[in-house]
Order: sequence, then structure tokens, then C-alpha cells
Amino acid sequence: MKSMLKSYLRGVVVAITPLLATSITDWRAYAVAIVSGVIAPAIRAVDKNDPAFGAVADTVENAIIVAANKQSKKKTK
Repeated sequence: MKSMLKSYLRGVVVAITPLLATSITDWRAYAVAIVSGVIAPAIRAVDKNDPAFGAVADTVENAIIVAANKQSKKKTK
């Protein structure tokens, strides 16, 4: 959940930065930038096959943990 929120925040910051750099003060431009920054992470969140945020994310994470545990057991033997 934390990495997903970071992804949303990064998207919004990237979308708003050009407005700040060019001194645009129109609140509608900022609203559009915020929505634009949220779109890409939202698409990833609804994609069931996305290994980072989709429905398979927990399965992929568990597989990585199991593989890492097997590797560490091999190294200690």
C-alpha cells in the first residue's frame, strides 16, 4: 500500500512541476495536472496482471520471499 501511494504522489509531482516552473496560477490547470498524475498509477492498480499492484502482486511477492529464503538456506549450509 505504501509503494502504491508513493507511485500516486510521484505522478502528481511530475504533472504539477511544469506548472510551477512556468508560474501558471490557473487552478483548473492544477486540477487537470493532478488528475493526469493519478491516471497512470490508477491504471496499474486496476490491472489484474500487474506484478507491482495488481491482483498477482501478493503472489509474486510471496514467490520472491520463498525464493530468497531458499537461497539464504543454501548459503548457510
